[in-house]
Amino acid sequence: MINIFLFLSIAFLLTFVIGRQIEKIKVPWIFAALLLGVLLAIYNPVTSITSSEIFIFFAKLGMYFLLFMIGLEIDLKEMKKKGRFIIKATFFIIFLEAISGSLLVHFIFGNNWFISFLVAMSFATVGEAILIPILDEFKLINTDLGQAIIGIGTLDDTIEILALILVTFLVGSSVQVHFDISLIIISLFILFILTIGFTKLKQQGNKFDFLNVEITFLFTIFVVFLFLGIGEYAEAAPLAALLAGIGIGNFLPEKRLKLIDSEVKTMCYGFFAPIFFLWVGATLDMDYLVSYPLLVLLVVAVSNGSKLLGSYIVARDELGIKKSILLGIGLSVRFSTSIIIIKILFENGLIGSDLYSVIIASSIAFKFIVPVLFSNLIDRWKIAKLG
Repeated sequence: MINIFLFLSIAFLLTFVIGRQIEKIKVPWIFAALLLGVLLAIYNPVTSITSSEIFIFFAKLGMYFLLFMIGLEIDLKEMKKKGRFIIKATFFIIFLEAISGSLLVHFIFGNNWFISFLVAMSFATVGEAILIPILDEFKLINTDLGQAIIGIGTLDDTIEILALILVTFLVGSSVQVHFDISLIIISLFILFILTIGFTKLKQQGNKFDFLNVEITFLFTIFVVFLFLGIGEYAEAAPLAALLAGIGIGNFLPEKRLKLIDSEVKTMCYGFFAPIFFLWVGATLDMDYLVSYPLLVLLVVAVSNGSKLLGSYIVARDELGIKKSILLGIGLSVRFSTSIIIIKILFENGLIGSDLYSVIIASSIAFKFIVPVLFSNLIDRWKIAKLG
């Protein structure tokens, strides 16, 4: 049987070869790993490897480092300028999708209104980590579109946690979850205090100008894992990774920050990110897509339609028509906590297998279709040139 080292060597080689080809259709090469993952979802002779703890650990590190890189490049001053727009856009889009999703779940699947609302909230979550390579490839992270996606995705992470807490509080003893609410609140508080602390200690960070790159990189990795460790207690490691990037990005002097950004990007894209996308593709369950095609299409239409409509209404004046449409498409990709919420509801008999299967299948569809559609529309509409 093949071991994990040989498996990874083959995966990296195929990612390189296929990546060179898909770049010709304006899709970032990194998504070759996602395609490989989809093939493994169809037929996987190495399940023992792709479901192993070490593989999943590396995959999650890929997601965390992608989010950390976003944090490094976030312009807090620009974010503050657009703060009102981001808050308004986030709550309007989530509200619209929560309403339409609740109606769909209640009338089509027969769940009560409260459960329907919780399921609809999972529709509204955003897996922004999957879009990072595209935003980076087209140099859009620090544009109005990139900052809107990142800002809404960040605020959405907080709403995801609140939804998770809501499940544990209001569903009651029928849901056998083991979250310590006080620990979650304390952990989140510490994360935000640490982030603010780093941003306020810019003067101390200037001392790193005199240290070599290796020492600075080691300190950066320490901060990443410190934040991740605290975030784990709050079930918010992705948010912690993002906050670690913001903290380091505002603490280190610009000269050192450029070197660290280059080092982290090389480590992330060269090793961890391909494993992350391979994992995302490999978790696809083709049986769901085959068993419930019409219901999957209905959920996709309602969820994606709500995000597109909400983004168009709230962002067309701020970003323009094309960018507001791209915003809606980009926000449609789902990952992480939304699946946890659905899994809790399903495992405790609060939703049926049909609804659970359809939600998972629609999430899979978004993961695979959205990145390709998003990158091609950016290229076709020349959004990268517009900035």
